[in-house]
Amino acid sequence: MAEPTPHRNQPRLRPAPLLFEPAEAAGDPEHFFDLESIDDPRALLSRATELAQAFRAAADRAVEFQAIAAAQLADPRRFDRLTSADIAERAEWTEDYAKKMVEYGRDLSQGRDAGGPESI
Repeated sequence: MAEPTPHRNQPRLRPAPLLFEPAEAAGDPEHFFDLESIDDPRALLSRATELAQAFRAAADRAVEFQAIAAAQLADPRRFDRLTSADIAERAEWTEDYAKKMVEYGRDLSQGRDAGGPESI
């Protein structure tokens, strides 16, 4: 998986912005954030690295939100709480992974950093 996200009390690094892709460019399978138009390999490596880091950061952040949502859905105080199996089905996870995500989400909600669902 991607590099671990920073601890709750550490500031998040802001990766390079993901520039908006116009609809006609997004429909072209060869077009990807205008990388194909960069001729200089140094500039291409630099921009591609910025994008890779931005996507990793976005994916890590999305996983944190998944975990928080899973923990909220599994909260025993909810009258409509879901089981780990229900959460796993909705998120297309295994039940074991759903349990880890619920625990990770609880840790995040309480301000603890457990290091992510893979480390639980």
